Amino acid sequence: MSGGAGDPRIDLNADVGEGFGRWVLGDDDAVLALVSSANVACGFHAGDPVTLRRCCETAAARGVVVGAQVGYRDLAGFGRRFLDVEPAELTAEVVYQVGALQALARVAGTRVAYVKPHGALYNATVHHAAQARAVVEAVAAYDPSLPLLGLPGSLLLAEADRAGLRTVREAFGDRGYTPEGTLVPRTQPGAVLEDPDEVAARVVRMVREREVVAVDGSVVAVEAESVCLHGDSPGAVAMARAVRAALAEAGVTVSPFA
Repeated sequence: MSGGAGDPRIDLNADVGEGFGRWVLGDDDAVLALVSSANVACGFHAGDPVTLRRCCETAAARGVVVGAQVGYRDLAGFGRRFLDVEPAELTAEVVYQVGALQALARVAGTRVAYVKPHGALYNATVHHAAQARAVVEAVAAYDPSLPLLGLPGSLLLAEADRAGLRTVREAFGDRGYTPEGTLVPRTQPGAVLEDPDEVAARVVRMVREREVVAVDGSVVAVEAESVCLHGDSPGAVAMARAVRAALAEAGVTVSPFA
């Protein structure tokens, strides 16, 4: 959250560009009308060049900031399976992905302004030191001015801090939280929230009161500059609309962090 005490602001981000060829996932066009930052896939976990270029073009036309959502090389598993990738290989793959999206963004009239890991890589870099360092080394080598978006308390953000990169703390409006402040694994009950009104109220509480209710009923502190709404969730567009309306009613301005 930023701005003065009476002028709270928050960035809303969503995953887009996750279709592939004739397979369409989510309504990227509608989602990009509601968020301030777009985590655009880079072709490894999802996304083909035409889809990614179109996402960048739409984002540019609407003033939405583009971020590179880097993931494991796992199209079949949608990047949601942990891969024990050797660190040097992971670093090279992250550089490759950011560079590819940067080229597509450039011809679309915009640029990659931040980096965010996707799926299993995001979760791995919370606790996996070698993979967290590998991602940080990739961003530092490619462009150390790029912020890294991640979970508060994660090794990813700690390693990024040590490397002198800007870190951006993220919360999740439509994901369940453990009492430790991490995300409930998707294989467990309560991992994904689907009710737009519930998610909207949750996001307002995150921004206004800096807290969220975990799956066990406990209250967990949340310090976030950006809130993620998953673009591939059922009813994602209705959810994003409900969140925007609730934030506006609560006097919260939605604006990019980058």
